[in-house]
Amino acid sequence: MSAMTRPRPRVAAAAAATVAAAALALTGCSSSGTSGSGEGQVGFVTVKGTNLSKAEPGRRGDAPDIAGDTLEGTPVKLADYRGKVVVLNVWGSWCGPCRAEAKSLQSVSEKYKDQGVQFLGVNTRDTEKQNAVRFEQEQGVTYPSIFDPAGTQLLKFAKGSLNPQSIPTTLVIDRDGKLAARAVGGTTEDALESILQPVVAEQKQ
Repeated sequence: MSAMTRPRPRVAAAAAATVAAAALALTGCSSSGTSGSGEGQVGFVTVKGTNLSKAEPGRRGDAPDIAGDTLEGTPVKLADYRGKVVVLNVWGSWCGPCRAEAKSLQSVSEKYKDQGVQFLGVNTRDTEKQNAVRFEQEQGVTYPSIFDPAGTQLLKFAKGSLNPQSIPTTLVIDRDGKLAARAVGGTTEDALESILQPVVAEQKQ
């Protein structure tokens, strides 16, 4: 009898671990840490004590040419905005930190729209498009978002540039289409501007 019952704790532990991992994958929301190993491959250096990372000119990796239909059904691709600084926000309507940061993102997008800055969202893990549309309506978001429920566009990013498990994540892409900065987890107006302003300024020099 003891031989039969012995494996059960291991089975229970394995099941618990599986459930925990699944919960993390489904909730996805993370407001801590970075994407871990691989940061150096895209030149990011984490700002001490924050969830922000920057890459100096000359050490920046290329952003992939993500593309898809917006929530309104309009085809769009990142390359459409070459020549502008792009703020790319990965979000889901099911994500609490995404909801918390939405109005800050919208505010910064309005503040910088006349400075050659384009905001673009990537909506992921929303199986029902209407949930994402309702989120944008409730939060007053006016910039476009690519509908990417399966996360296929996120997989185009090189290791170290975007951790698909850390949602929301916001990336700043310079006018040459290179990854210049990143905020992992929910961000605020001040935090976002701290990594956006230098990129906007360097392109004006």
